[in-house]
Amino acid sequence: MSTIMILGPDASWSTHPEDIEEQLILLRGLGLEFDVQSWTDAAPLERYDLIVPLVTWGYHLIPDQWQAALERWDGLRFANPVPVLRWNTDKAYLMDLQAKGVAVVPTQLTDALTPADLAEARAAFGTDSLVIKPPVSAGSAGTHLLRDGAEAPETAWGQRMMIQPEMPAISAEGEFSLFYFDGVFSHAILKSCVSGEFRVQPQFGGSSVEAVAEPAALALAEAALAAAPGPLTYARVDVVRDGAGFRLMELELIEPFLFLHAAPDSGRAFVAAVQRASAG
Repeated sequence: MSTIMILGPDASWSTHPEDIEEQLILLRGLGLEFDVQSWTDAAPLERYDLIVPLVTWGYHLIPDQWQAALERWDGLRFANPVPVLRWNTDKAYLMDLQAKGVAVVPTQLTDALTPADLAEARAAFGTDSLVIKPPVSAGSAGTHLLRDGAEAPETAWGQRMMIQPEMPAISAEGEFSLFYFDGVFSHAILKSCVSGEFRVQPQFGGSSVEAVAEPAALALAEAALAAAPGPLTYARVDVVRDGAGFRLMELELIEPFLFLHAAPDSGRAFVAAVQRASAG
């Protein structure tokens, strides 16, 4: 029988532990057998047929340790593979996808944010309302909306930052997440923010409901997956409506919450994908 390890957060992580437990209980209920340890645990992983970094939440808070762990894991069988994790850690991957013709939210990257960067982005994007975010982040940590020509907070100046236009559809409608297991579409959800907010995460009052993925959203998601490195046992593709089409917000290939309760098969396709990956 294949042996599987699911990597969890650092011991200091205390946000939404119930969500982690919910995922693990659901997977065990579907017959997936696995061990669990923190991704910061130095215990060797060589004896496992497959390692899944599914709940390595908070890795962005200790990026040097994360990069060291990726080096340590080179050569082990991961789903998704370590080169994919390394690529997906830094949201500069959006620039890679953009260069390959994927319709991403327009993005500029600066190594040290200055007022001139904001002025240049406003001119390039044709809007006075921008979003800035650290390229290595999760859960909208360090993300700021600069409406109507507003300046960045003091803590952002001089920092490596991504700059994007505000996408009005996020406040008006929300952000769609599409889930794929072994490249096959499983289900979709719509994440919405509360009035006056632009972030859709629960810690900011956001909520989610099951959704139907429109053909244009599916086409964009599949183009993004085709342009990304692989193979991909699991993927979450976040998209937002833009006019008559959609734009890619993020491609989550490390530790996405999978909303398996919203899947028509309650997560069986994910379990099957993991089992196939563990069998080699």
